[in-house]
Formats: sequence, C-alpha cells, structure tokens
Amino acid sequence: MENMFRLADHEDFFSRRCIWVNGPVIVGAGPSGLATAACLRDQGVPFAVLEKEDCIASLWQKRTYDRLKLHLPKQFCQLPKFPFPEDFPEYPTKKQFIEYLESYAKHFEINPKFNEYVQSARYDETSGLWRVKTVSTSGSNRTEVEYICRWLVVATGENAECVMPEIEGLAEFGGEVMHACQYKSGEKFSGKNVLVVGCGNSGMEVSLDLCNYNASPSMVVRSSVHVLPREIMGKSTFELAVLLMIWLPLWLVDKLMLIMAWLVLGNTDKYGLKRPSMGPLTLKNTMGKTPVLDIGALEKIRSGDINVVPGIKRFSRGQVELVNGEILDIDSVILATGYRSNVPYWLQEGEFFSKNGFPNGWKGNAGLYAVGFTRKGLSGASSDAIRIAQDIGKVWKEETKQTKRATACHRRCISQF
Repeated sequence: MENMFRLADHEDFFSRRCIWVNGPVIVGAGPSGLATAACLRDQGVPFAVLEKEDCIASLWQKRTYDRLKLHLPKQFCQLPKFPFPEDFPEYPTKKQFIEYLESYAKHFEINPKFNEYVQSARYDETSGLWRVKTVSTSGSNRTEVEYICRWLVVATGENAECVMPEIEGLAEFGGEVMHACQYKSGEKFSGKNVLVVGCGNSGMEVSLDLCNYNASPSMVVRSSVHVLPREIMGKSTFELAVLLMIWLPLWLVDKLMLIMAWLVLGNTDKYGLKRPSMGPLTLKNTMGKTPVLDIGALEKIRSGDINVVPGIKRFSRGQVELVNGEILDIDSVILATGYRSNVPYWLQEGEFFSKNGFPNGWKGNAGLYAVGFTRKGLSGASSDAIRIAQDIGKVWKEETKQTKRATACHRRCISQF
C-alpha cells in the first residue's frame, strides 16, 4: 500500500481531502447503484455510494411526468432480495416505485453521499487503485474530495443526461420549449397546440397526457417504430415474450409478437407509424431501441386527437415547417428526444467503455464494473448487480480470510468506509 501515495499530480493530490474507501466506490444512487450496494451488503463487503443529486433515484424523482407507471409488471422490475409489497398493483405508479426504492435503501442501510459530483475517475497504475475526484457545493462553500478505492462500479445508467437536438430556427420560435424530463402534466397546456418531438414511450405518453388535459398535440415521427400492446389477452406482452424465448428462437418470437400486435392493434402503418424491418426484440437487443408499449395513445391517434406528423424542417416564430412542406401553428414544443450516458465526460478509460458511454459487458479490467447498461431495464440491472457483488465478494472473502493487515494511511487520507 505504500505505493498508493506515489501518485502523479502531487499538488492536486495535496489540495484535496482524501478518503480511502475500504471496498468499491459506486457512482450513482439510482436503482442500479442501490441494487449493487444491497448485493454487496449481502456479501459483507463495505462500499461508498456517490450521488450528484440530493436524493436517490433522481431521474424518477425529478425528471419524470406525474402519470408515469412502470411499463412492465412489477415482478420484472423488483431489485434483488426485496420484492414489491403485495398490495402494489401490477404496474406500480411513479410514487409507489419511489417509495419502494426508499424502503429498499433503508432496509439495506444504504446511505449515499449526496451532492457529490464526480469530476473524473481514473486508474492509477502505480498504486493499482482508482482515484475518483468529486466536488460538492453547499451555498458558497465548495468542497473537493478524492476517493481512493480498489474497485469502481459505474452505475450512472443509460439515461444520465437529456438529449437536446439542434433544430434550425428553434431559438427564434418564441414559445415554451422543454425536454420531456421537465414535463410534469398537461394541465398548463390545456387549449394549446403542442408539438411533441419524438415517438418513443415518452413521446407517446406525453401526447396521451396532453390529450387528457384538452391540449392538441402533434407528434413528430421521424423514423420507423414498433408499437406493441402492453397486454395481450390479459397477459403482459413482455412476459409472453420471455416465456416464448425459453422454447423458441428470437426471430420466431419476433414474428409471433408482430402477428399478435396486428390482431390487437391492427395495421399501424396507415396512421403514420411504420414498423422497422427488424423485429422488436431483435431491434432491442442489437440497437437498444425499445418498442412502444401502448397504453391508449394509439386510440387517440386513430380518433385524430393526436396528430402524427413527419420530420421537422425548421422553426419560425410560433410555427414549425415540416419536411413535407406543411406549416403548423404551435404554442409549445416538448422534446421527447431521449437520454444518453454521461460516462465519457468523467471516466478516463478507453477500453471497456465505448465513445457513446456504453460498456462491453458488466466487467472490465483493473476492478472496473458497469451496472444498468445492458438495455434490459431493471431486470438487467439486477442481474448485473448480483454478478458484480459476487465477483467482488469472492475476492474480498478470500483476502480477509488470509490476514487482517493494518493499512497505513497518510495523514491527509481519512479512512471512513
């Protein structure tokens, strides 16, 4: 451990408070980070969770609309070792899911360090340890801390940052423009013409919610999209797909899903919702593009309450010109243009994570792990968390059995975890 302090950038090192974490550092206190922490707790491995916001699951608490429910049945969304309460409905509401996560953190005694914004994380080959630099601001006070650890778990997820597209003339539009992460309900849009840019699950649900508040949404559909019923004959479409994949190849399950979707929803092409040539499950696995699970938006499209329009050419004052030459008068714009990973901005590593911020699996080199990036939702994150905790726990238990060595700490290195 004496090499731990033969680190580069000596001036920077001594200007920060240094904390040695006797276990992994987990970056992110969303469902993925909480699941990993709980599984590590079960393995007897200490950890530290760093969260840039002031609460757990900030995406759910601060950047989701009021009507949101889980898109999949609760049994596919529960985190490891802690089922949903039996009295919760099959599709829990946003409020119920947040309550579940808060109970989860309390049950496993997970106490994240909030308002800790990770500036950078890099592996120091000299010491064989990770250096995670954070900054936190409280009022006029700015505190910089460097966490030193052997293992680093990236749990910031697929949806860390909003994608804000650059569209010609948007700055001159003059009306209200917001990302879907800022949208709460359609109440304030009542009686207004609203352009919703994007036709994924968020775009569809925002458009539906606007209709319920007597707004007039036009939804921009720039590319092909798979729309599936949320349930088929009272059974979750996702659950049916999972069951079929036990016995059948993926391409055949895709075919069956599309046949059943056609029987329930009819031909969506005639409403401007053209299906991709690739099947919905294959598209999800290869491109990460999630099919839309319809909860009522398609009926509003059929009735004309939601107007499906093609791509945007440009905006002007109070108007939008579409690629087909049509001009619409609009009052507000909601960008349901998705999210992206923020890992490339802070993780100084070029092998495990690609340039778009997605890793190649759940385990990298030198004690680096990733959870919640498999594009398989909460169930995928749970599987990652279990594997990561078992992997770290195995090493931890072997080493703690051998000897309990005293670890020398520099006078500026405070061991707290």
